[in-house]
Amino acid sequence: MISVSNRSSQSLRIVVLGYLVRCPIGGMAWHHMQYAIGLAALGHDVWFIEDSGDDRWSCYDPVSGITGPDPSYGLRFASEALACVGLGDRWAYHDAIAGVWHGPAADNARDVCRQADLVLNLSHANVLRPWLTDAPVRALVDTDPVFTQLRHCSDAARRERALMHNVFFSFGENSGGDSAIPDDGLPWQPTRQPVVLDKWRPTPGREDAPFTTVMQWDSYPAIEYDGVAYGMKSDSFGPYTDLPRRTSQAMEIALGSPSAPRKELRRNGWRVRDPLKATKDPWTYQRYIRRSKGEFSVAKHGYVAARSGWFSERSAGYLASGRPVVVQDTGFSAWMKTGRGVLPFTSPAEAIAGLEEVSAHYARHCREAREIAEAYFDANTVLAALVEKAMRTTVTNAAMEPEGATT
Repeated sequence: MISVSNRSSQSLRIVVLGYLVRCPIGGMAWHHMQYAIGLAALGHDVWFIEDSGDDRWSCYDPVSGITGPDPSYGLRFASEALACVGLGDRWAYHDAIAGVWHGPAADNARDVCRQADLVLNLSHANVLRPWLTDAPVRALVDTDPVFTQLRHCSDAARRERALMHNVFFSFGENSGGDSAIPDDGLPWQPTRQPVVLDKWRPTPGREDAPFTTVMQWDSYPAIEYDGVAYGMKSDSFGPYTDLPRRTSQAMEIALGSPSAPRKELRRNGWRVRDPLKATKDPWTYQRYIRRSKGEFSVAKHGYVAARSGWFSERSAGYLASGRPVVVQDTGFSAWMKTGRGVLPFTSPAEAIAGLEEVSAHYARHCREAREIAEAYFDANTVLAALVEKAMRTTVTNAAMEPEGATT
């Protein structure tokens, strides 16, 4: 049995609620694991806990392509991935459908949760069970800004579930500033993806390699609210469809979702790859990034339309690997130094100029990509700030209810 009282007086017990067993894909794994790895490196007593939720169709098996109640593939994936980053005995998975716990901390996971000082619910991917609600600080980390707020504005039950938390962070870094993120009445504070830099090895880039990205064409249906439509990457991509014909650079997409127009993209010069091969596990994903010249990517239309300030966790991984990124500006240029390493665009002409600029001064942009990662995404800095803010800004549900809130 694992001890649940092995923390020092200087550390917090932090439970990271993530999305690893149900979505066993390399990029998603890094997205969530880096919170646990980074917090442990800061000296905290960290546990990774995941819940199936109450939907029988919550577990994805990328080999069979089946989504269902069986977590077997994801449990193997999580076990291998977490063992490789030093968390092999500090995780558990609650299968609410079968009523059982899995993982090395299964026997005392509830006690671990009940003794937590801080619960971090990443992407609101987990329900807060009774063994989590006694934690004095329960932080919701919104990694899908605009769409999270839209759902809260239109779905009272979803908003009520959000109100089980008492601290709120968002990747919409322009929230409350120069943005049009819908106001759901919650006091969002800006945060961004933490990158554990010593887990990302920068290597010399190949100038003859393609610009790449890993993307979903349609993650879920577009949302219309108050007369404004907020769309997916498919809604952003149109003006860039013929980009390979207009630049000297090789362009590649590891592209998911059945609705993606793969034949049309290939006709326009895109190399279209199977995203599951590029993201089979965390290490395959990192190799795919390192084999790239850099990243080219559009953003979800909703992120752009609202000038949310969102910046991709995937793009942060490219930067940490020493790969420059040419990415659609969501308003992140308001808080990030750009022009070297990160080249934002708002039009095809700007995108082409960014690609050619990277190619013309490639070594410099690779070097500055890593420097941008160190300056803006270092987990030591990002997570220290998140914990400090969480522990001092806990608010009550009553204080979060705006006048005239829809219930």
